[in-house]
Amino acid sequence: MSKIKVLIVEDESIVAKDIQNILNGLGYSVVSIVSSGEKALSEVEKHMPNLVLMDIMLKGDMTGIQSAEIIRERYDIPVVFLTAYADENTIEKAKSAIPYGYIIKPFKEKELETTIEMAINKHMADMELKKERDLLHSIVVNKDEKDSIFVRADYRLNKVNFADIFFVEALKDYVVINTSDNIYTTHTTMKEMMRILPEKDFVRVHRSYIVRLDKIFSIKYPDLVIEGKMKVIPIGGLYRKELFSRLNLI
Repeated sequence: MSKIKVLIVEDESIVAKDIQNILNGLGYSVVSIVSSGEKALSEVEKHMPNLVLMDIMLKGDMTGIQSAEIIRERYDIPVVFLTAYADENTIEKAKSAIPYGYIIKPFKEKELETTIEMAINKHMADMELKKERDLLHSIVVNKDEKDSIFVRADYRLNKVNFADIFFVEALKDYVVINTSDNIYTTHTTMKEMMRILPEKDFVRVHRSYIVRLDKIFSIKYPDLVIEGKMKVIPIGGLYRKELFSRLNLI
């Protein structure tokens, strides 16, 4: 595994060197040490570090907070603030940069290591969540033009055609998508599934079930039967009217 690259932004040279020595001893790679917000931006552009340790109070025209805000917006790199000022006003101002942690000077080696590791892990989790949200957003925005979705299950993305879905069942924090020949369990909600699935083809019949209309074999309230699988599904009282309004009755 490659070393985690860290940029140090600290205008006290002795403190900066101490931090560099600690990080090197912990196995991190210090890509550069700079003393101003302006230099921090150029070094981020040059090295693209995994994390920036940023002193809040820097000399020069740009504060650590301003520099961190730009780094977050432009590069989406996590910033951990270093500060000797733990007063409420300073911390409140620093919140605008959405930092991944604070380290109050003077600090211990273990505190520095723990804060860095937590920041890196949280940022990785945030990136994965963002990817999933972007994928979901893409699916929702284009659902009328699409005939399938990609479902994250079993550590991979599986293509599922809308026409192959028989019904969807809620399972605590997951949903189970039942197709003609497969079952996919994925982490999402029934509300999100209703947003994703084409409205003209699917209807919610129970708080725990969504069915494809053309897969309904028979109905005898309070249940319906799904063709092929002959699965008996309950019809919730709150969803009965919507279901029957969607059927071609004679």
